Amino acid sequence: MDSVQAGSDVLFILLGAIMVLAMHAGFAFLEVGTVRKKNQVNALVKIIVDFAVSTIAYFFIGYGIAYGMGFMDGAQALSEKNGYELVKFFFLLTFAAAIPAIVSGGIAERARFYPQVVATFFIVALLYPFFEGMTWNGNFGMQDWVSATFGAEFHDFAGSVVVHAMGGWIALGAVLLLGARHGRYDKDGRISAHPPSSIPFLALGAWILTVGWFGFNVMSAQTIDAVSGLVAVNSLMAMVGGILAALVAGKNDPGFVHNGPLAGLVAVCAGSDIMHPMGALVTGAVAGALFVWTFTLCENKWKIDDVLGVWPLHGLCGAWGGIAAGIFGLEALGGMGGVTFAAQVAGTLIGVGIALGGGLLIYGMIKKMAGIRLSREEEYAGADLSIHKIASESAYEK
Repeated sequence: MDSVQAGSDVLFILLGAIMVLAMHAGFAFLEVGTVRKKNQVNALVKIIVDFAVSTIAYFFIGYGIAYGMGFMDGAQALSEKNGYELVKFFFLLTFAAAIPAIVSGGIAERARFYPQVVATFFIVALLYPFFEGMTWNGNFGMQDWVSATFGAEFHDFAGSVVVHAMGGWIALGAVLLLGARHGRYDKDGRISAHPPSSIPFLALGAWILTVGWFGFNVMSAQTIDAVSGLVAVNSLMAMVGGILAALVAGKNDPGFVHNGPLAGLVAVCAGSDIMHPMGALVTGAVAGALFVWTFTLCENKWKIDDVLGVWPLHGLCGAWGGIAAGIFGLEALGGMGGVTFAAQVAGTLIGVGIALGGGLLIYGMIKKMAGIRLSREEEYAGADLSIHKIASESAYEK
């Protein structure tokens, strides 16, 4: 029976890892559909290379920082319990690799390739595992302090803050250091439209991410005996809430509509295991509206050129999700309990501070030492030609 249990757990978490791995195709096509045609090939290459670099960084450094475990033992030791620790690493790696995939969308169309690869390595090797270990492994006493001070530990079941807010706030630092794309705003602050190149590709990316998210959330249980249908239904309800809110707030704009489910799913990650489905629906709806409102402010009023809106989508909706778990997770609102509003606010603010500070530090150092931005001429020609030496017309020849 122990062998059957171990094998079942391995298969369960392996399927989750594969579903989240597939989400990286969603990140790629969401970016492909949003950027201009001359940057589409670059979007595809960035996502797959970032995943490879993330794997190396997390295998050799990051996983050990977060969980105190390395992989230098022999294969015999690593295969214990049907290799459960190995597939657990694979599953958590797909979470870690989502960070640079999130950042990629914010800095699209003007970032240099290899400096971004270097940033990916340091983010996944050091910055992300630092907060991941604090939240999910009790490192550095953060959870003990939060619990003693605010009455409960910081609860983030599937990464609203640990993954999404981290990625979004790191991206904000990078976007601010890069500056806006040339021609995006004129000297008087007027906006030049850079419309999406392909709504079908954008929609395809959103759909791939949405489907994979059920592996992201449900399989965060990590063992088959801990799986909960509540997580699945809460994810569904938050997704639907995000779609409908983005539809109304975004006045039927297809870009907003297809980012709506992502906003809802980002927000529900933290409390998906403790909320009532009605609470998840409200959480998702607030996130959908929040994304539309803050994305519009970023692009039109604050002049923050975040190409895919990853700070509003992941940074702000992720932070909302961390706080929402402390509202709709309460027994008084139909939740499972075991959380406090103050603990959720505290944990969320800690994560945001580490992400923004770490992002500014990593990208600031790389900017000073090597530069992080394409030249004006390279940006005008497009990243496909400037970095990969391929013209857009060549990339789509039949």
